[in-house]
Amino acid sequence: MPAYYTYLISSLPALSFSNKTPFSLEELFIKCQGLIPEPAIQLLRDICCAETYSLDVASVDTLKQWVNFEVALRNELVRARAGRKKIDPLKFIRLPDNPEAQISHAALTAYRSTSILEAEKILDQARWDFLESLSLGHYFDFDSLLIYALKLKILERWERIQQADTQALFNQTVLN
Repeated sequence: MPAYYTYLISSLPALSFSNKTPFSLEELFIKCQGLIPEPAIQLLRDICCAETYSLDVASVDTLKQWVNFEVALRNELVRARAGRKKIDPLKFIRLPDNPEAQISHAALTAYRSTSILEAEKILDQARWDFLESLSLGHYFDFDSLLIYALKLKILERWERIQQADTQALFNQTVLN
């Protein structure tokens, strides 16, 4: 089966961190049917439905870079939390450990935020920005679709957060 990434990707709406999702991840997988090979769709599902990235990432360089970024971001959060608790962070650090200035800045800014929601937004904005940088040079290939799916996953998460907050406010108002 030929892969029609050009047709698929050009038909997808642009995503923005401040906007809502145009459709769900599941709908994206359905849109992929018949346009890209089934193993590629399954790989997208595996990546996007995983809570942690313990997959064999050697096969896709973009995925490897994404996992390394995610590990580095979490390691920086470990360092910040361990410093406050005065414990050694080394037993909690995961490899590969590649701290970068922008990752350290995002982690520390999020850690210092007084609002949990704002901290999560800072971390997800850093993730979004990293995905944007990964997308350079990838326009109509699997990597481009993978980046799109990961961005969609971030947007879906924020829709769930916003719906949960709305429901909590509604319950608080009605019950009081």
